Amino acid sequence: MGLFDRHAGLKDLTRDIHATGINPFALYMDRVVSPTEAIINGKPKLLVGTNNYFGLTFDPSCMEAAIEAIRSEGTGTTGSRIANGSYSQHVLLEKELAEFYGKKHCMVFTTGYQANLGVISTLVGPDDFLLIDADSHASIYDACKQTQAEVVRFRHNDPPSLDSRLRRLVDKPGNKLVVLEGIYSMLGDSAPLKEFVEVAKKYGAYVLVDEAHSLGVLGEHGRGLCESAGVLEDCHFIVGTFSKTLGAIGGYCVSNEDDFDILRISTRPYMFTASLPPSIIAGVRAALRIVKAKPELRTKLWDNVATLYDGLAALGFKLGPQHGPVVGVHLPDPMTAIGFWRAMFDAGIYVNVVVPPATPNNVSLLRCSLSAAHSREQLEHMVEVMAGIGRQLGVIAPKVASAAE
Repeated sequence: MGLFDRHAGLKDLTRDIHATGINPFALYMDRVVSPTEAIINGKPKLLVGTNNYFGLTFDPSCMEAAIEAIRSEGTGTTGSRIANGSYSQHVLLEKELAEFYGKKHCMVFTTGYQANLGVISTLVGPDDFLLIDADSHASIYDACKQTQAEVVRFRHNDPPSLDSRLRRLVDKPGNKLVVLEGIYSMLGDSAPLKEFVEVAKKYGAYVLVDEAHSLGVLGEHGRGLCESAGVLEDCHFIVGTFSKTLGAIGGYCVSNEDDFDILRISTRPYMFTASLPPSIIAGVRAALRIVKAKPELRTKLWDNVATLYDGLAALGFKLGPQHGPVVGVHLPDPMTAIGFWRAMFDAGIYVNVVVPPATPNNVSLLRCSLSAAHSREQLEHMVEVMAGIGRQLGVIAPKVASAAE
């Protein structure tokens, strides 16, 4: 048996994808020219698949902060946080993030993936229980593989399902950690967090919420679903990333738990990965200031969500269950999804295509992500393009001619 024989199904899918003439999973961008535009294969494309929710990747203050940090502190730290990789910028960002959430403690990681992987796998051990939503992100599932705790799944966004799982564990010793997400990255739906927190309280379980896609997006001050659901004080750990709303890369965890800092010498992804370079930290600090100072970006983002979601829903597309900055468009099978993606790409619009096994319930999706930087005209054009492709591929019903026509 060869090392790659277990991936035979993926090899077959890749072969079929290559037969279409272009591989959506192996594209590179010649040049990104703005938060919403890029040159790909020599042609301009509208970007609606980048998670750049506030469009801050080209914000002048973020770019200048990053450039100045390179000039003053160089290009990288060349070490982990517990060796030589903690600079004053890292400490300041941790302080600012903790204050932003009203928490005592914060740890900054090199990626959001590592934040989930490290924190979750370190918090629970052999005699504990880790309870996760069935549609959890890959980083959460990978954390499950790194822990000796017993892993228990509950149905997606189903508080009674969590209740039944915790009820079975009520007489078993050990800590219980419930892991949830603010906005789920494939279908764009939010967790019923208040109800989940009530269930966790009932059984004395800890709660960790991954706000990767909801930082800046939800809540009066952009603190995510924990804030908008009114349970910020009831969530023991909040994890997030800098690679969505904040326009950079990195991750963090904030908490009020008194012994939180022990994670700095027990969390392996934190201990054994070089820390973020000063330029990234400086840019993130500037982006965080914008999130706090410009709530109008959040308003514009949600206006754009309504334009795309409502426009596609009116045409008859099957979408994710609720409005969100991620709009998942269901398609009947992987090759239809690939074909739809290719037609959109040829029409000048870049989105993501996601097919099994990377999707919940093995659905095939076009995954669109909105930005405050999109114009209404760009999104209305996108709806028009998708209408034509959807009708051509038989995904939505043909246009009904009016009496005047």
